[in-house]
Amino acid sequence: MSTKTNNILYWVTTILFAGFMIWSSVPGAMKNEQAIAFMNGMLGYPIYFIVFISVAKIAGSVALLIPGLNKIKEWAYAGLFFDLAGAIYSVNAVANKFEPSSLFIALPLILGIASYYFWNKKKAAA
Repeated sequence: MSTKTNNILYWVTTILFAGFMIWSSVPGAMKNEQAIAFMNGMLGYPIYFIVFISVAKIAGSVALLIPGLNKIKEWAYAGLFFDLAGAIYSVNAVANKFEPSSLFIALPLILGIASYYFWNKKKAAA
């Protein structure tokens, strides 16, 4: 794969991944009634944690979009991965069974893994 193709794939997957993570975080950071009802009422997360995790996801997503910041990006990728893995686990744990709707979270997880893969290829080529 050429460097140009890798670069394009990196930016497409990264923008989609970061966009999804920001889009899904804004309601929690703004204490949106529906987001609080789901995350606090259904999943049992404390409200202070909902706001914290939402702001952290926004910060991590922004870090992915800024060129450079290699150490911070490693932490951002890890944090966002754990957030998504935790979301899948939380939905299934509350349902006390496998919840097919949790597979929706697999899409951003796949985008994040692809973004990380292309980012590492990009770093290796540099």
